[in-house]
This record gives sequence, C-alpha cells and structure tokens, in this order.
Amino acid sequence: MSQSEQKDEFRPVALGSQDLPGPAVNQDARSKQAQEENNKPQDSETRLNKQYIMRKFFVARPGAFDQAVEDLTSQLLSKEKETVNSAWLLTEIDHWNNEKERVVLLTANNLFICKYDFIMLCCQQIQKVPLNFVDRICRGPFIFPQKSLDKREGEGLRIHWDKLREASFVSRWNPMSSDLPYTTFIDHPLSTFSEKFSVISQISVFNDQLVKAVQESHKTNPVPGRANGALILNQPLLIETYVGFMSFIGNRNKLGYSLARGSVGF
Repeated sequence: MSQSEQKDEFRPVALGSQDLPGPAVNQDARSKQAQEENNKPQDSETRLNKQYIMRKFFVARPGAFDQAVEDLTSQLLSKEKETVNSAWLLTEIDHWNNEKERVVLLTANNLFICKYDFIMLCCQQIQKVPLNFVDRICRGPFIFPQKSLDKREGEGLRIHWDKLREASFVSRWNPMSSDLPYTTFIDHPLSTFSEKFSVISQISVFNDQLVKAVQESHKTNPVPGRANGALILNQPLLIETYVGFMSFIGNRNKLGYSLARGSVGF
C-alpha cells in the first residue's frame, strides 16, 4: 500500500470542534415545570391566608397556649394534687351542635375539660371526669335524625362516663344544660395550620393517649360494683338537633372561640 493511500484512509478528527446534540427535553417535564410556576402564586396566597387565620385566633399567638397550660397545671397541683401528663387543644361539641374551644388535660386519674379565656388569659370553668368512670369511647362520623336540617362533616370522639344514667328529656332539650354523662370532641380548626397544633389538636392523637390512660386507670383504681374496662367502639355519633339555626350562626362566626373580631369585643 502506498503512502498516499494511507494518508487518505486515516484522517485525524479534532474532538470538541463540533457541536454535539444535547439531550432531548421531555415534553412532560416542560409542562410540569410550567404547572409548578403557575402554582407558585396560589401557594403563596394559601400561605398568606393561613397566616391571617392564625393571627385571628388568640391561642395561636406566641406563648398563649403554653401560658394556659402553665396556669391550669398550677391550679390542678394546688387544688387537686395532680400532675398533668399531657395537654390538648380541642373543640367540644355540645348536644346542640355548638362548637366550644377547650383545653383538655390528662392526669393519671382524671380528665379535665377546661374553658380558658385566651384573651384575658384566665380559666373560667373546669369539668372533672374520673378516668375509671369512663365506660365507652366512641369514634366515628356524625349523624342526625332523619328529618333534621342540621349537619356536620367529619368525625368526632365521644366519651361516656356513666352508663347507668341516661340524659333526661329536660337535659337533652335544654341548650344550656351541662348535666350530660358524655362529651364530644373534634379537631380544633388550627389542627392543620402548623406542626405544633397538628400534634395537640387532632382527636386521632388524643384518642390513643386517652385509651391508654383509661385502661391504666381501670387497672390501678377499679370502681366497686362496676364492670372493669371501657368499650372502645367505632360507630356513628348521634346529635339530636332538628333545625340547628343557632348552632349554624354560632359555628359559622366561631363564637365559641377566643377570636379577634375587629372593633367588636368577644
């Protein structure tokens, strides 16, 4: 083979002197990126809306809930000689479907349901329920009588503590009555607004702690003449209201909460 033929056969190539084709951009990736850019204003608006709602609740202000727990713990220690094991911020539903903001405390022997004024930072009322008297803990969706105009979405947690005593007719139809052998809780409205409130304001987490406390109390301090242990049930929770006009107005305007209401005081 001649020298000229070898030169024609082997020609050096200068690497990097030519533009190599880049990877093809996926159409789905492009559309996903555009969708994320469009969602940014919506996410920002949602975040600002949550911040605005949290500012309206006095309990969400820095140190308000901690101050309430400290005050209530001090009262229970001095009057009841009990130590608080856990504190919760829940919403109580009365027998007329009215929402009420409550601080709930668990001790070794009792459940304390506290009405606390987060505006004045003072306790207004405390209801004491012995844990060894709790005989049923029911969790499930809310139901109403067939011809009722009232309604409530979601699920609740109902605690019964005296199965031998049924609520009287007068108590059931008196909206101010507190002589009922049960109470009902739902998640606080702030339960999904921050990590802190998601821990202390959801009935799913509270339910687990309550069941353990009740079972332990029945073991260590059984009530004479009563069957030991509490029934843990999943069943619908009945609220016997038919019109619900007052509860609709109160719940819609959050009248049961310590809330900033502009120029109108709470």
